[in-house]
Amino acid sequence: MPTDFIDFTRKDTLGVITLNRPEARNALTPEMVADLGQIIVDCARPEIRAVMLTGTGGAFCAGADVKDFVDSLESGGPEALSAHVQELADSLHRNVIMGIRNLQKPVIAAVNGVAAGAGFSLALCCDMRVASADARFIMAYAGIGCTADGGSTYMLPRLVGASKAMEIYMASQPIGAEYARELGLVNQVCPAEGFERHSLETATRLAQGPTVAYGRVKSMFENSWGAGLEEQLAAETDAISNIVFTSDFQEGVKAFTQKRIPWFQGR
Repeated sequence: MPTDFIDFTRKDTLGVITLNRPEARNALTPEMVADLGQIIVDCARPEIRAVMLTGTGGAFCAGADVKDFVDSLESGGPEALSAHVQELADSLHRNVIMGIRNLQKPVIAAVNGVAAGAGFSLALCCDMRVASADARFIMAYAGIGCTADGGSTYMLPRLVGASKAMEIYMASQPIGAEYARELGLVNQVCPAEGFERHSLETATRLAQGPTVAYGRVKSMFENSWGAGLEEQLAAETDAISNIVFTSDFQEGVKAFTQKRIPWFQGR
């Protein structure tokens, strides 16, 4: 499963995806996007109960590799560049962004450094974001006269509001980790020196939780944006009447009445 620029490891029931192109701040190439999409598909296996996405070196992901854009423009003009960015965005959206959103388990972004452009979008599409104190978030698109992609026009206004989202896009300036937490972009911030251990502990705790329930609630949250209250209540009724057939729910209610910690197995 690992590729030239993306590593994948299993830590018990946690799958860890690491972008590993540090010399380019983990900037995404078309090949990396395709490989990342395939790894996400592979993470649907039931033995993987949660996924953590992070980067190597001082960056989480600097976005798409803009050098490729220049090469396309100089070799084939605007038409070649348009075809290149369309193919890259389409692959990113279909295979990576939707892959993460449709994955029926928690996905945690462990943002160890800069998350810019599509790297920012990649972090936003995860279910939780844990950031190093050294992390920086920047839309970056406006800095090159570009519109935003990677689902950021969907996720960002839902996290911070439409006006603040537009401000973040137009400013194209780095946002520090603590301010990102205040805005609601980040769930947790921890010191840089303990970041790897802390992020792994957080992701491992989720991987040991009732991951079937996590996945179903993730889907309900996702669908709630287009649903009315009555429709959403019906979805909740359906979900809660079916979750009782899972071993985790049965273990959870028994553990509650017996005043002990439940042992969830993700089934």
